[in-house]
Amino acid sequence: MTKSIRRSPLFYVGDKYKLMSQLVNFFPKEVNTFFEPFVGGGTVFLNINAKKYFLNDINRHLISIHNLLIKNSRNPSVFFGAIEKTTRKYNLSRSYKEDVIPDSLKKKWKKTYFARFNKEGYEKLRECVNNKKVNDPLILYVLLIYGFNRMLRFNGGGKFNLPVGNVDFNKNVLSALDTYFEFVKDKRIEVTAKDFRSFFSSKKFSPNDFIYLDPPYLIAASEYNKIWDRTTESDLLKMIDKLSLQGVRFALSNVTHYNGSKNDLLLDWMGKYKVYNIKSNYINYHDNGKKTIREVLVTNY
Repeated sequence: MTKSIRRSPLFYVGDKYKLMSQLVNFFPKEVNTFFEPFVGGGTVFLNINAKKYFLNDINRHLISIHNLLIKNSRNPSVFFGAIEKTTRKYNLSRSYKEDVIPDSLKKKWKKTYFARFNKEGYEKLRECVNNKKVNDPLILYVLLIYGFNRMLRFNGGGKFNLPVGNVDFNKNVLSALDTYFEFVKDKRIEVTAKDFRSFFSSKKFSPNDFIYLDPPYLIAASEYNKIWDRTTESDLLKMIDKLSLQGVRFALSNVTHYNGSKNDLLLDWMGKYKVYNIKSNYINYHDNGKKTIREVLVTNY
């Protein structure tokens, strides 16, 4: 019987939730310390049982949300109280609590009424954050939940520039938050916002430790892949080799082929390790056409 998969309450782009039922079969059963340098929304660590967790992502806004959730895990009522206060103040839909959308709006915009209803309040909240430069992780979380494709996107001037999405703070969000809080409340977790090279530079490893890596994909065109190039890809692969020689177990998710492109660096490198094909759910929101993708999990154990 397959155990139920925990889902991150960030519902983040690139999230591994739909692949976890495949991935967990390849993960070690016993883990002392778990390391995740590209934690993203956090679905993977939520499905790893370890004695200690070192989680990291270069996106400091994302990390601030994780820190907020971990901090509130022992007293979620305070967090939910702040969420309700914010959604009421900005008149955002909140079906987890009550249905506030008029029937007339639902009839007129049958498929997009969430976006129509939330647009004004969402934009006011976004403007508030951008004008005052408020670095409130709770507000960022609300913007993430109601934003288009649930991303955290800032322009060159540091302004949050994601439009409203056709989404709602619903019971699925509530359930994912409850699951997150329950999982992290008694765990030893350290969360940082560093470049992966800096993250690893200070770490020491012991037997039964495990590293999971899900970096930006070199040959894919998603928003968060723009910071990645052949140099960073090469640096990461060399670092994994070094860690592997130290006897540290790792698993790397990546794509070798994507819409006619192939990652030759990855293909040349992974031959010395075990490679498993993963049935992919990869979505590029800028190109909804038919895609040819080969997603893999590379391990040294």
